[in-house]
Amino acid sequence: MIRVIKNGTVITMDEKRKKKYEKLDIVMIEDEITEVTENYQGPYDRIIDATDKIVLPGLINCHTHLGMSIFRATNDNLNLQDWLNHKIWPIENHMTEEDIYYTTLLSCIEMIQTGTTTSNDMYFGVKGSLKAIEETKVRSVFSRCVSGSKDQETLKQINEFKELVKENQGKSLLTFTVTPHSMYTCNKECLLECEKMATEFNLPIHIHYSENKSEVEGIIKDYQKTPANALKNLGYLNHKVILAHGTFISEEDQKILASYNVSIATNPISNLNLGCGIADLVSYKKNGINICLGTDGQGSGNNLNMFYHMSVVDQLQKAKYQDPTVMSSYDVLKMATINGAKALNLENKIGSIEKGKKADIIILDLNNTEVYPTVDLITQIVHNVESNNVDTTIINGNILMENHRLTLDIDENQLKNQIQQIISRLMKEENK
Repeated sequence: MIRVIKNGTVITMDEKRKKKYEKLDIVMIEDEITEVTENYQGPYDRIIDATDKIVLPGLINCHTHLGMSIFRATNDNLNLQDWLNHKIWPIENHMTEEDIYYTTLLSCIEMIQTGTTTSNDMYFGVKGSLKAIEETKVRSVFSRCVSGSKDQETLKQINEFKELVKENQGKSLLTFTVTPHSMYTCNKECLLECEKMATEFNLPIHIHYSENKSEVEGIIKDYQKTPANALKNLGYLNHKVILAHGTFISEEDQKILASYNVSIATNPISNLNLGCGIADLVSYKKNGINICLGTDGQGSGNNLNMFYHMSVVDQLQKAKYQDPTVMSSYDVLKMATINGAKALNLENKIGSIEKGKKADIIILDLNNTEVYPTVDLITQIVHNVESNNVDTTIINGNILMENHRLTLDIDENQLKNQIQQIISRLMKEENK
């Protein structure tokens, strides 16, 4: 099947191109981009008309908890530790695999509808999550989150992860990371076991890191080292590492991290909602650290709409420095596309529109009043685009949404009813 996206204004995010955007046609054969050219005249089975529309790579969400859709906006007036201990973890203890299937399914639909084609997910209940991910055909970097000490429960989590990787090797839409939850929920023995897994399976590590000041203080107290030196001592910096949040990283630790294959997945909305603070991304970038963007789970990040999170991350840095020149809209768009691909070890497959890469592409319609007129296209996308501007979402060559309509065989109203039943049951269990 040869599909051609025709007549669109294409933002390729290809660093080899001189122009940030231009009129181009994109040829896709099955799951792959085979040509990016002006005025394609070759054979085709289908034309996707993108006249007066914007075409760009699918967005990459580098830190999610897809099973947490039922916790959307539950963070009011709670700090991180109180929110986790009193609002989230007690309810999660009652969630079943079936619950997590439905809650993840809702998140996958939200991503498709808001232009996200890849997520870097950490959660438990892996069978339910994977079922939803595979049914919706989204691209996922996935894991079984590990926490605790080196006890029977933690060993069970580790074995679940090992089986998960072995059973799912070679799937085109699925890759893996090792994900210890954090240095405050995993003791040293648990963290070392996770490092062994990363070595055994040659996988990146994805971990919550320096999310707030109390976490940093706890690491220094427990390890008698700064967080970066503690990671180095654990062997983590021998691997590709995605550090979720990274809100408080000292200048000394930035220089250490910059000399290794480390990416910071910043989650601005989550950090604001939980009162964690504002990461100094300008400093991280100056020190040469790759910065990518995440939403966190909907419980603290409110939604999975990467366009909204892009706008906020840009404004925060300009306000922090009281200088509008410290970050450009194009820098932010890179965080949500090619930088995310680099963080996840997928830059040869996704993150930009180039010949030979996978066909993960979204099409935007900017004709509604809220985004009209467009004077500066990149700034418009980062600061004004919303979910209703996402017209088409293509993942791995599969058209999952077209003309704002899902092509998946999923009854959204039935799903919402199922979610409501799950919430009602969990609330009853929690109040017993």
